[in-house]
Amino acid sequence: MIYTVTFNPAIDYVLHTDRIQTGCVNRSESEEIFFGGKGINVSAVLAELGVKSKALGFIAGFTGEAIEQGVKGMGIDADFVKLKSGNSRINVKIKADEETEINGQGPHIDSKYIDELMEKLDGIQNGDTLVLAGSIPNSLPDDIYERILSRLSDRDIRVVADTAKGLLTSILKYRPFLIKPNNFELSEIFGINITTYDEIVEHAVKLQAMGAGNVLVSMAEKGAVLLDERGKLYKCGACTGTVKNSVGAGDSMLAGFIAGFDGENYDYALKLGTACGGATAFSDGLAKKELIDKLMEQL
Repeated sequence: MIYTVTFNPAIDYVLHTDRIQTGCVNRSESEEIFFGGKGINVSAVLAELGVKSKALGFIAGFTGEAIEQGVKGMGIDADFVKLKSGNSRINVKIKADEETEINGQGPHIDSKYIDELMEKLDGIQNGDTLVLAGSIPNSLPDDIYERILSRLSDRDIRVVADTAKGLLTSILKYRPFLIKPNNFELSEIFGINITTYDEIVEHAVKLQAMGAGNVLVSMAEKGAVLLDERGKLYKCGACTGTVKNSVGAGDSMLAGFIAGFDGENYDYALKLGTACGGATAFSDGLAKKELIDKLMEQL
């Protein structure tokens, strides 16, 4: 089984309009609602590829109920911890002449609910995959990822991590199976401007020396680079198409890689990940299988 964890799920309310003027009433031309969060995005694209997963995390209030129903409606097994107070967040994304986002904070999460999530995670067995993706809300301890992996360290679990700087480097001692920084996040981790292919490879090797198994670095229109756990390099160019959306492309790449990896076929997994990331970038929402299949033909 594949488990995804989303600490701070959201309803993404997307508004389309020609332009925004501050200080007055603006009207949208069209609107869309998506149920998101990085782990949920991974689960959604896995479902699109016919791969089952279980989505874990925290929800609260009427917005949390909507998220749960929305996730189940995508064919995902949802097993969220339900908080007794507050509401899951709503993120407002305005797509006009420029793209503007206002992300909500989300509910406060007490320690008893963290314990409840840990009990759910205890059900993970040898051979399962655990996806830890995204940032953490302010009410959670900074070392929550470390606590989870320490608790599960006695099991043979494939850990996949896609998160920012300190959260990522702090868990490398637990030797995650796969990490997926993009080229900008790679620069943040090492505190330098990393731009060339050789520099990306050099610092992917450094992350591997710090404990990472496979290192997948996405580079937007420049494609992606994979350094596998045996030290072999793979490179895949980007798919061609009209970019409509940047939200969830990295999560989609992660889902494609997980779905495509059979234990040894790194090249195919990288291509499927690239196609899934492109399919999301070229769509208004997350990738759909029909477009994923078309983009695979480009690779």
